[in-house]
Amino acid sequence: MRMQPILAILAAALLVAAQSGCGVKLLSLSEEVALGSEAAPQLTQEYGGAVPDARLGDSLTRVGRSMTDTLEGDFRDLPWEFTLLNSPVINAFALPGGKVFVSRALIERMTNEAQLAGVLGHEIGHVTARHGNQKISASLIAQGVVIGAAVAVSGSDNDLLAAGVPLLVQAGSGSFLLKYGRDQELESDRLGMEYMTRVGYNPLAMRQVMEILAEASGGSSPPEFFSTHPHPESRIEQIDSLIASKYSNTQFNEQYQMYQSRFNDEFLQPLGRIPQPQASRINLLAPETWCATCAVMEAEPVAAAN
Repeated sequence: MRMQPILAILAAALLVAAQSGCGVKLLSLSEEVALGSEAAPQLTQEYGGAVPDARLGDSLTRVGRSMTDTLEGDFRDLPWEFTLLNSPVINAFALPGGKVFVSRALIERMTNEAQLAGVLGHEIGHVTARHGNQKISASLIAQGVVIGAAVAVSGSDNDLLAAGVPLLVQAGSGSFLLKYGRDQELESDRLGMEYMTRVGYNPLAMRQVMEILAEASGGSSPPEFFSTHPHPESRIEQIDSLIASKYSNTQFNEQYQMYQSRFNDEFLQPLGRIPQPQASRINLLAPETWCATCAVMEAEPVAAAN
């Protein structure tokens, strides 16, 4: 059989699967790691770089790794990295393969360490649920870049990775591909609550994070967090339900803490001594200036409040 008919058949099958919501994943877990590792330095730079304080980075890693160390199987062994971005924009996101980012602007809105654990746990959930893989795969298929079919025939993944990285970082537009839908956000909230409670954080802090984001969104310039995450209002309903049922034992229980004093000592005070950064190029870009691929993401049915 000739190569062209094989690719056409595989391309059609992938397109049908993507349109039917089957969560097609073109990348293996090792390819996710490679893609995230390649995209991370550019994203870090465009968000102003990491906060210039190694102790702050170590504290962020301590919180994140406390949760990733409880993961099952291959996910526990991913090369997890947690980066505190020196950015004045409220945002948090994760790249496929275990690269997790949170901005100082978001941390400076927080009042306790459990809130930070909730945000990191949520982003870890995106990685373990492999949501980024699904988004990349859907975008490649929607654009007609049927590299997955070529990989299936040739066994080479170089073209797949070469196409995947620009979808995460393209012309300075940032992580537009990481805008997830309602179901994916709710799943990551559930996973984040699971991960944070495993290591003794009070899951009520996840609700507090949503309240922080809802308050921040009331300004004239909504946080960039909402370019990659739907709005928080309806997510509070799920959080309240879980706290009242699955996690009811965590309330008024000394085993599950907020760690306010430690957060103040290890995060808020050190950040207060570091000058506030100026907005970087990526922070100044309006959504309408993003590349045409964004239209693929915007076309997906996403709840206005999630």
